[in-house]
Amino acid sequence: MHVPMNDLQIQYRQLKPEIDRALAEVIERCSFIQGPQVEAFERAFAAYCGTRCCVAVSNGTDALKLALAAAGIGPGDEVITTPHTFGATVEAIVQVGARPVFADIHPRYFTLDAEAVNARLTPRTRALLPVHIYGQTADMAALWQVAQAHGLTVIEDAAQAHGARYRGQRAGALALAGCFSFYPGKNLGAYGDAGGITTDDENLAERLRQLRNHGQDPKKKFSYNEVGYNHRMDGFQGAVLGVKLPHLDAGNARRRQLAARYCDGLRGLAPVLTPAVAPDCEPVYHLYVIRVPDREALAETLKAASIQTAVQYPHPLHLTPAFAPFGAGPGDLPVCEQACREILSLPMFPEMTEDQVDFVVEQIRRHYA
Repeated sequence: MHVPMNDLQIQYRQLKPEIDRALAEVIERCSFIQGPQVEAFERAFAAYCGTRCCVAVSNGTDALKLALAAAGIGPGDEVITTPHTFGATVEAIVQVGARPVFADIHPRYFTLDAEAVNARLTPRTRALLPVHIYGQTADMAALWQVAQAHGLTVIEDAAQAHGARYRGQRAGALALAGCFSFYPGKNLGAYGDAGGITTDDENLAERLRQLRNHGQDPKKKFSYNEVGYNHRMDGFQGAVLGVKLPHLDAGNARRRQLAARYCDGLRGLAPVLTPAVAPDCEPVYHLYVIRVPDREALAETLKAASIQTAVQYPHPLHLTPAFAPFGAGPGDLPVCEQACREILSLPMFPEMTEDQVDFVVEQIRRHYA
Protein backbone atom coordinates (compact mmCIF):
# COMPACT_ATOMS: atom_id res chain seq x y z
CA MET A 1 0.00 0.00 0.00
CA HIS A 2 1.28 3.48 -0.90
CA VAL A 3 0.21 6.33 1.38
CA PRO A 4 1.06 9.86 0.15
CA MET A 5 1.06 12.96 2.33
CA ASN A 6 -1.68 14.39 0.11
CA ASP A 7 -3.35 13.49 -3.18
CA LEU A 8 -4.80 16.42 -5.09
CA GLN A 9 -5.57 14.27 -8.13
CA ILE A 10 -8.33 12.43 -6.26
CA GLN A 11 -9.94 15.73 -5.29
CA TYR A 12 -9.75 17.01 -8.88
CA ARG A 13 -11.34 13.86 -10.26
CA GLN A 14 -14.24 14.23 -7.80
CA LEU A 15 -14.83 17.88 -8.76
CA LYS A 16 -13.70 17.71 -12.40
CA PRO A 17 -16.98 18.70 -14.12
CA GLU A 18 -17.47 21.74 -11.86
CA ILE A 19 -13.83 22.78 -12.04
CA ASP A 20 -13.65 22.47 -15.80
CA ARG A 21 -16.82 24.51 -16.28
CA ALA A 22 -15.59 27.22 -13.94
CA LEU A 23 -12.23 27.51 -15.70
CA ALA A 24 -13.88 27.55 -19.12
CA GLU A 25 -16.10 30.42 -17.99
CA VAL A 26 -13.05 32.48 -17.05
CA ILE A 27 -11.62 31.90 -20.53
CA GLU A 28 -14.93 32.68 -22.25
CA ARG A 29 -15.27 35.96 -20.33
CA CYS A 30 -11.53 36.76 -20.48
CA SER A 31 -11.74 37.68 -16.79
CA PHE A 32 -8.15 36.74 -16.12
CA ILE A 33 -7.21 39.26 -13.40
CA GLN A 34 -9.67 39.65 -10.52
CA GLY A 35 -13.08 39.80 -12.23
CA PRO A 36 -16.50 38.34 -11.36
CA GLN A 37 -15.26 34.92 -10.22
CA VAL A 38 -12.89 36.52 -7.72
CA GLU A 39 -15.56 38.93 -6.50
CA ALA A 40 -18.02 36.07 -6.03
CA PHE A 41 -15.45 34.14 -4.03
CA GLU A 42 -14.70 37.17 -1.85
CA ARG A 43 -18.37 37.47 -0.93
CA ALA A 44 -18.73 33.75 -0.28
CA PHE A 45 -15.58 33.42 1.83
CA ALA A 46 -16.41 36.48 3.93
CA ALA A 47 -19.83 34.98 4.65
CA TYR A 48 -18.22 31.63 5.46
CA CYS A 49 -15.77 33.18 7.93
CA GLY A 50 -18.43 35.43 9.45
CA THR A 51 -16.80 38.72 8.48
CA ARG A 52 -18.07 41.71 6.53
CA CYS A 53 -15.24 41.67 4.00
CA CYS A 54 -12.76 39.46 2.21
CA VAL A 55 -10.05 40.93 -0.02
CA ALA A 56 -8.58 38.38 -2.42
CA VAL A 57 -4.86 38.70 -3.12
CA SER A 58 -2.03 36.95 -4.88
CA ASN A 59 -0.84 34.61 -2.10
CA GLY A 60 -0.70 34.15 1.66
CA THR A 61 2.60 35.98 2.08
CA ASP A 62 1.19 39.07 0.38
CA ALA A 63 -1.94 38.78 2.51
CA LEU A 64 0.20 39.11 5.64
CA LYS A 65 2.28 41.94 4.22
CA LEU A 66 -0.76 43.93 3.07
CA ALA A 67 -2.60 43.41 6.36
CA LEU A 68 0.38 44.67 8.34
CA ALA A 69 0.89 47.64 6.02
CA ALA A 70 -2.80 48.59 6.00
CA ALA A 71 -2.82 48.42 9.81
CA GLY A 72 -0.03 50.98 9.91
CA ILE A 73 2.78 48.65 10.97
CA GLY A 74 6.15 49.79 9.64
CA PRO A 75 9.71 50.93 10.39
CA GLY A 76 10.50 51.24 14.08
CA ASP A 77 7.68 48.91 15.13
CA GLU A 78 8.04 45.47 16.69
CA VAL A 79 5.68 42.57 15.99
CA ILE A 80 5.67 39.57 18.34
CA THR A 81 5.14 36.25 16.63
CA THR A 82 6.05 32.58 16.82
CA PRO A 83 9.28 30.92 15.65
CA HIS A 84 7.29 27.78 14.80
CA THR A 85 5.79 28.63 11.44
CA PHE A 86 6.52 28.84 7.73
CA GLY A 87 8.98 31.62 6.95
CA ALA A 88 6.36 33.80 5.25
CA THR A 89 4.91 34.85 8.62
CA VAL A 90 8.13 36.57 9.63
CA GLU A 91 9.12 37.53 6.09
CA ALA A 92 6.03 39.73 5.87
CA ILE A 93 6.96 41.57 9.08
CA VAL A 94 10.42 42.32 7.71
CA GLN A 95 9.04 43.38 4.32
CA VAL A 96 6.96 46.20 5.87
CA GLY A 97 10.06 47.44 7.67
CA ALA A 98 9.12 46.23 11.15
CA ARG A 99 11.17 44.02 13.47
CA PRO A 100 10.01 40.50 14.33
CA VAL A 101 10.26 39.49 17.98
CA PHE A 102 9.98 35.77 18.73
CA ALA A 103 8.09 34.35 21.70
CA ASP A 104 7.95 30.67 22.61
CA ILE A 105 5.10 28.25 21.94
CA HIS A 106 2.78 26.10 24.03
CA PRO A 107 4.35 22.64 24.50
CA ARG A 108 1.21 20.68 23.55
CA TYR A 109 -0.57 22.94 21.06
CA PHE A 110 2.46 24.48 19.26
CA THR A 111 0.73 27.90 19.14
CA LEU A 112 2.03 31.24 20.44
CA ASP A 113 2.07 31.26 24.24
CA ALA A 114 0.52 34.37 25.83
CA GLU A 115 2.78 34.24 28.89
CA ALA A 116 5.83 34.13 26.65
CA VAL A 117 4.45 37.08 24.70
CA ASN A 118 4.22 39.13 27.90
CA ALA A 119 7.92 38.58 28.50
CA ARG A 120 8.80 39.97 25.05
CA LEU A 121 6.87 43.25 25.22
CA THR A 122 8.80 46.51 24.81
CA PRO A 123 7.72 50.13 24.27
CA ARG A 124 8.13 49.50 20.52
CA THR A 125 5.70 46.56 20.37
CA ARG A 126 2.84 47.46 18.04
CA ALA A 127 1.25 44.16 17.05
CA LEU A 128 0.83 40.44 17.74
CA LEU A 129 0.85 37.96 14.87
CA PRO A 130 -0.29 34.53 16.15
CA VAL A 131 -0.31 31.54 13.80
CA HIS A 132 -3.10 28.96 13.87
CA ILE A 133 -0.61 26.19 13.32
CA TYR A 134 -1.58 22.80 11.86
CA GLY A 135 -5.25 23.87 11.72
CA GLN A 136 -5.78 24.75 15.40
CA THR A 137 -6.30 28.34 16.53
CA ALA A 138 -4.08 30.07 19.04
CA ASP A 139 -5.53 30.98 22.45
CA MET A 140 -7.00 34.22 21.16
CA ALA A 141 -8.67 35.26 24.43
CA ALA A 142 -5.33 35.22 26.26
CA LEU A 143 -3.60 37.05 23.42
CA TRP A 144 -6.37 39.65 23.20
CA GLN A 145 -5.99 40.27 26.92
CA VAL A 146 -2.33 41.11 26.35
CA ALA A 147 -3.15 43.22 23.30
CA GLN A 148 -5.85 45.26 24.98
CA ALA A 149 -3.69 45.90 28.04
CA HIS A 150 -0.96 47.39 25.85
CA GLY A 151 -2.90 48.89 22.93
CA LEU A 152 -1.67 46.37 20.35
CA THR A 153 -3.07 45.33 16.98
CA VAL A 154 -3.74 41.61 16.47
CA ILE A 155 -3.57 39.98 13.03
CA GLU A 156 -4.18 36.26 12.50
CA ASP A 157 -2.02 34.06 10.31
CA ALA A 158 -4.78 31.61 9.39
CA ALA A 159 -2.97 30.05 6.44
CA GLN A 160 -3.44 26.53 7.87
CA ALA A 161 -6.81 27.01 9.52
CA HIS A 162 -9.56 27.39 6.92
CA GLY A 163 -12.78 26.67 8.81
CA ALA A 164 -11.22 26.18 12.25
CA ARG A 165 -13.22 27.58 15.18
CA TYR A 166 -12.39 29.24 18.47
CA ARG A 167 -15.28 29.63 20.92
CA GLY A 168 -17.65 29.15 17.99
CA GLN A 169 -16.10 31.78 15.73
CA ARG A 170 -14.14 30.85 12.65
CA ALA A 171 -10.51 31.66 12.08
CA GLY A 172 -10.32 34.91 10.17
CA ALA A 173 -12.93 36.56 12.41
CA LEU A 174 -10.83 36.60 15.59
CA ALA A 175 -8.75 39.76 15.11
CA LEU A 176 -8.49 42.97 13.11
CA ALA A 177 -7.69 40.87 10.06
CA GLY A 178 -7.24 37.21 9.17
CA CYS A 179 -4.69 36.22 6.54
CA PHE A 180 -5.16 33.08 4.46
CA SER A 181 -3.05 31.17 1.99
CA PHE A 182 -4.88 29.19 -0.68
CA TYR A 183 -1.78 27.30 -1.76
CA PRO A 184 -2.86 24.08 -3.53
CA GLY A 185 -2.16 21.79 -0.57
CA LYS A 186 -4.20 23.80 1.96
CA ASN A 187 -7.59 22.66 3.27
CA LEU A 188 -9.02 25.17 0.78
CA GLY A 189 -6.50 25.22 -2.05
CA ALA A 190 -6.35 26.97 -5.40
CA TYR A 191 -4.61 25.67 -8.53
CA GLY A 192 -1.68 28.04 -8.06
CA ASP A 193 -0.76 30.79 -5.65
CA ALA A 194 -3.62 32.73 -4.06
CA GLY A 195 -4.46 34.36 -0.75
CA GLY A 196 -7.09 36.36 1.06
CA ILE A 197 -7.63 38.77 3.96
CA THR A 198 -10.84 38.79 6.02
CA THR A 199 -11.92 41.68 8.22
CA ASP A 200 -14.93 43.38 9.76
CA ASP A 201 -13.30 46.78 9.26
CA GLU A 202 -14.65 48.16 5.99
CA ASN A 203 -12.16 51.05 5.96
CA LEU A 204 -9.31 48.58 6.31
CA ALA A 205 -10.76 46.48 3.48
CA GLU A 206 -10.96 49.55 1.23
CA ARG A 207 -7.30 50.31 1.91
CA LEU A 208 -6.37 46.70 1.21
CA ARG A 209 -8.18 46.82 -2.15
CA GLN A 210 -6.22 49.94 -3.00
CA LEU A 211 -2.85 48.56 -1.90
CA ARG A 212 -3.26 45.25 -3.79
CA ASN A 213 -3.87 47.10 -7.08
CA HIS A 214 -0.93 49.51 -7.38
CA GLY A 215 -2.38 52.02 -4.94
CA GLN A 216 -5.17 52.93 -7.34
CA ASP A 217 -8.48 54.29 -6.12
CA PRO A 218 -10.79 51.24 -6.43
CA LYS A 219 -13.49 53.46 -7.94
CA LYS A 220 -11.25 55.58 -10.17
CA LYS A 221 -8.85 53.79 -12.49
CA PHE A 222 -5.38 55.32 -12.97
CA SER A 223 -5.87 57.58 -9.96
CA TYR A 224 -3.04 56.65 -7.60
CA ASN A 225 -3.65 57.53 -3.97
CA GLU A 226 -0.47 55.88 -2.66
CA VAL A 227 2.34 53.62 -3.75
CA GLY A 228 0.88 50.14 -3.78
CA TYR A 229 1.63 46.63 -5.01
CA ASN A 230 0.61 44.22 -7.73
CA HIS A 231 -0.98 41.64 -5.44
CA ARG A 232 -4.21 40.77 -7.24
CA MET A 233 -5.80 37.31 -7.46
CA ASP A 234 -6.26 35.92 -10.95
CA GLY A 235 -9.62 34.75 -12.25
CA PHE A 236 -8.69 31.08 -12.52
CA GLN A 237 -7.92 30.90 -8.81
CA GLY A 238 -11.14 32.67 -7.88
CA ALA A 239 -13.06 30.20 -10.02
CA VAL A 240 -11.39 27.13 -8.48
CA LEU A 241 -11.84 28.42 -4.94
CA GLY A 242 -15.49 29.20 -5.63
CA VAL A 243 -16.06 25.56 -6.62
CA LYS A 244 -14.14 24.13 -3.67
CA LEU A 245 -15.51 26.33 -0.86
CA PRO A 246 -18.89 24.54 -0.52
CA HIS A 247 -16.97 21.28 0.08
CA LEU A 248 -14.65 22.68 2.77
CA ASP A 249 -16.73 21.78 5.84
CA ALA A 250 -17.19 18.19 4.69
CA GLY A 251 -13.46 17.90 4.06
CA ASN A 252 -12.65 19.31 7.48
CA ALA A 253 -15.10 16.94 9.15
CA ARG A 254 -13.42 14.05 7.37
CA ARG A 255 -10.01 15.25 8.56
CA ARG A 256 -11.29 15.19 12.15
CA GLN A 257 -12.54 11.62 11.65
CA LEU A 258 -9.16 10.52 10.32
CA ALA A 259 -7.35 12.29 13.16
CA ALA A 260 -9.55 10.50 15.70
CA ARG A 261 -8.73 7.17 14.04
CA TYR A 262 -5.00 7.95 14.21
CA CYS A 263 -5.33 8.89 17.89
CA ASP A 264 -7.28 5.75 18.72
CA GLY A 265 -4.81 3.56 16.88
CA LEU A 266 -1.76 5.12 18.54
CA ARG A 267 -3.26 5.35 22.03
CA GLY A 268 -1.07 3.76 24.69
CA LEU A 269 2.02 3.67 22.48
CA ALA A 270 4.41 5.27 24.95
CA PRO A 271 7.02 6.82 22.61
CA VAL A 272 4.36 8.59 20.51
CA LEU A 273 2.70 11.84 21.58
CA THR A 274 -0.40 12.49 19.49
CA PRO A 275 -1.88 15.98 18.84
CA ALA A 276 -3.80 17.62 21.68
CA VAL A 277 -6.90 19.75 21.11
CA ALA A 278 -6.81 23.02 23.01
CA PRO A 279 -9.81 24.20 25.05
CA ASP A 280 -12.40 26.19 23.06
CA CYS A 281 -10.93 24.99 19.75
CA GLU A 282 -12.34 22.95 16.87
CA PRO A 283 -9.30 22.08 14.73
CA VAL A 284 -9.32 21.24 11.04
CA TYR A 285 -6.10 19.17 10.95
CA HIS A 286 -4.33 20.74 8.02
CA LEU A 287 -1.55 18.52 9.30
CA TYR A 288 -1.54 15.59 11.71
CA VAL A 289 1.68 15.99 13.69
CA ILE A 290 3.04 13.55 16.27
CA ARG A 291 6.09 13.87 18.53
CA VAL A 292 8.60 11.02 18.87
CA PRO A 293 12.12 10.78 20.29
CA ASP A 294 13.55 9.10 17.17
CA ARG A 295 11.97 11.02 14.32
CA GLU A 296 14.51 10.19 11.63
CA ALA A 297 14.43 6.48 12.40
CA LEU A 298 10.63 6.36 12.35
CA ALA A 299 10.51 8.34 9.11
CA GLU A 300 12.88 5.82 7.50
CA THR A 301 10.72 2.92 8.69
CA LEU A 302 7.63 4.51 7.18
CA LYS A 303 9.44 5.39 3.95
CA ALA A 304 10.44 1.75 3.57
CA ALA A 305 6.73 0.88 3.81
CA SER A 306 5.87 3.44 1.05
CA ILE A 307 4.39 5.91 3.53
CA GLN A 308 5.29 9.55 2.98
CA THR A 309 6.02 11.81 5.95
CA ALA A 310 7.22 15.40 6.36
CA VAL A 311 8.59 17.71 9.03
CA GLN A 312 6.79 21.04 9.50
CA TYR A 313 9.11 22.53 10.61
CA PRO A 314 12.63 21.17 11.27
CA HIS A 315 14.24 24.51 12.18
CA PRO A 316 12.98 27.19 14.57
CA LEU A 317 12.99 30.39 12.53
CA HIS A 318 15.19 32.23 15.02
CA LEU A 319 17.95 29.69 14.33
CA THR A 320 17.90 30.09 10.54
CA PRO A 321 20.33 32.42 8.74
CA ALA A 322 17.60 34.75 7.49
CA PHE A 323 16.06 35.47 10.88
CA ALA A 324 18.96 34.91 13.31
CA PRO A 325 19.87 38.65 13.24
CA PHE A 326 16.64 39.55 15.07
CA GLY A 327 17.97 38.81 18.53
CA ALA A 328 17.01 35.28 19.62
CA GLY A 329 19.70 32.62 19.83
CA PRO A 330 20.07 28.93 20.70
CA GLY A 331 18.34 28.10 23.96
CA ASP A 332 16.24 31.27 24.06
CA LEU A 333 13.05 29.50 22.94
CA PRO A 334 13.48 26.00 24.36
CA VAL A 335 9.94 24.70 23.87
CA CYS A 336 10.03 25.39 20.14
CA GLU A 337 13.58 24.13 19.78
CA GLN A 338 12.69 20.81 21.42
CA ALA A 339 9.53 20.42 19.36
CA CYS A 340 11.44 20.94 16.12
CA ARG A 341 13.63 17.95 17.00
CA GLU A 342 10.67 15.62 17.60
CA ILE A 343 7.75 16.47 15.29
CA LEU A 344 6.71 14.32 12.35
CA SER A 345 3.75 14.93 10.03
CA LEU A 346 1.80 11.84 9.00
CA PRO A 347 -0.36 11.62 5.85
CA MET A 348 -3.59 13.63 6.12
CA PHE A 349 -6.09 14.51 3.40
CA PRO A 350 -9.90 14.14 3.19
CA GLU A 351 -9.81 11.44 0.53
CA MET A 352 -7.57 9.22 2.65
CA THR A 353 -9.11 5.85 3.52
CA GLU A 354 -9.46 4.14 6.90
CA ASP A 355 -7.31 1.32 5.55
CA GLN A 356 -4.51 3.78 4.82
CA VAL A 357 -4.69 5.23 8.33
CA ASP A 358 -4.68 1.73 9.83
CA PHE A 359 -1.67 0.78 7.70
CA VAL A 360 0.29 3.82 8.93
CA VAL A 361 -0.63 3.00 12.54
CA GLU A 362 0.38 -0.64 12.06
CA GLN A 363 3.81 0.35 10.73
CA ILE A 364 4.40 2.76 13.63
CA ARG A 365 3.44 0.07 16.15
CA ARG A 366 5.77 -2.40 14.46
CA HIS A 367 8.59 0.14 14.61
CA TYR A 368 8.23 0.38 18.40
CA ALA A 369 7.43 -3.29 19.03
